[in-house]
Amino acid sequence: MMNFSLFELVQVILADIFLSGDNAIIIGMAAAGLSEKFRKRVIFWGLALAAGFRIIFAAIASVLIQIPGILIFGGLLLAFVCWRFFKEIRHSGTKTDTEVKTELSEKLTEKQQFSQALFTIAVADISMSLDNVVAVAAIAREDTALLVFGLVLAIVLMAFFATIIMRVMTKFPWLSWVGLVFLVYLTIKMLVDGWSELLHIL
Repeated sequence: MMNFSLFELVQVILADIFLSGDNAIIIGMAAAGLSEKFRKRVIFWGLALAAGFRIIFAAIASVLIQIPGILIFGGLLLAFVCWRFFKEIRHSGTKTDTEVKTELSEKLTEKQQFSQALFTIAVADISMSLDNVVAVAAIAREDTALLVFGLVLAIVLMAFFATIIMRVMTKFPWLSWVGLVFLVYLTIKMLVDGWSELLHIL
């Protein structure tokens, strides 16, 4: 029996749309820098990792909410992701056509890029999944059905958004800078919110 209100349901849906979009941007940005062969792989594994972390965090959501400054930890992880993306975007922007062709012709280099992209996504997934689950759990409270609904919806939205974002960024590489600015904003927001919660508790 579902005993949550329509208002709570709308809150969960909106939280999922915004927070899953963050995950999708990171997965899309990482995939856009790879060859077509590896893009589908990194999106698949990126979504799988995000889903896995969300399930783990959802299982211990009641504990996570009670940890003082948990969002600070998530913000620091996201700051690391922003730094990695900044270096990758700046590096790709300074490459010549010859260098790009040389890199694409080397399978080892391509596999290394795939591994690096997956690592970046994994770190970001921990941060974003943490943020997403904490937000949804704060709304759902003790309602397990609403928490599960929010979890499933988040995964579906990520799969939908990530593919679209990857395609757009492949056509318009300069959008990577826009995505990076947005991620920096999210990092600052998570750190500020986490610090505010910590001060409130202390």
